[in-house]
Amino acid sequence: MPDTASSARYESFDRPLLEKALRAEGLEADIQNAQGDVQKFSQLADGMINGGVKVLIIDSLNSESGATVAKKAQASGIPVIDYDRLNLGSTSDYYVSFDATKIGELQGRGLVQGVGDKQGANIIEIEGAATDNNATLVIDGQQKLLKEKYASGAYKVVGSQRVPEWNNQQAGLIFEQFLTANGGKVDGVLVANDGMAGAVVTVLKKTGLNGKVPVTGQDATPDGLQAILRGDMYMTVFKPIAEEANATAKVAAALAKGDRAAADALATATSDDTKSNRKVKSVLLESVLVTKENVKAVVDAGGVKASEICVPDTQAACNELGIK
Repeated sequence: MPDTASSARYESFDRPLLEKALRAEGLEADIQNAQGDVQKFSQLADGMINGGVKVLIIDSLNSESGATVAKKAQASGIPVIDYDRLNLGSTSDYYVSFDATKIGELQGRGLVQGVGDKQGANIIEIEGAATDNNATLVIDGQQKLLKEKYASGAYKVVGSQRVPEWNNQQAGLIFEQFLTANGGKVDGVLVANDGMAGAVVTVLKKTGLNGKVPVTGQDATPDGLQAILRGDMYMTVFKPIAEEANATAKVAAALAKGDRAAADALATATSDDTKSNRKVKSVLLESVLVTKENVKAVVDAGGVKASEICVPDTQAACNELGIK
């Protein structure tokens, strides 16, 4: 796993769900977290490679470090699965994730739903790290819908930046600078994930704009869903991580048995590695646009527990929506 700072999901969701899924496939899981440190990521991977793991699953901090690890693993005859993030320029055998372009489309659609037809609406974009291929694909998806809005003048981008390492604190500072430079005016904030969206909401609260400006997100974290229930965020994207963990475990189990044909049968999609100019065998899963009206669906699907999102200042909304 890459870190715990950019999103709560890796330790709260991915770790336990992967452990459960791998165990169900008869595999023993050793799951470590690099805590945002590229050197530690490499050291952890080296330890696993030297320990003779049957399959290496990596969710890297950037493509360069991921590609280096994959090369070392394969030199030792160990197949590699890119989990959640595709490493460009790598030799990884398989990729399991959610369709990032479609996630961006959902965010674009959510922003339009929230902003509506306000002519000349001021939009600020706070995007994911330039080193993360997923972030690039998310932007591609967003622009499928928004480019026409921008080209026609219906919406106007008054600030747009990719945030290094998906750093929440930096995201807040960048947003505040854009907001100040635009005279405190903003009609919608396109934010790539819930963690950074939380930092944006903090700034909006300082200026009395929270609840008045639609803010997008991704990951359907407890904090993000609470913000939606309060009205501080408009939408997030729910990615059923249990499905991602289960698919990864099935591919890993096939590879651990040396059954590439079985792994290929599971990886029915492909993803473009634009750096290596190759197609990577992939499992690409679907995600869900979540607004206040369907937060309950995330609870019903096991994405979060009701107790994690129904706190004193959201309890009334939970009661109204039948979340319990």
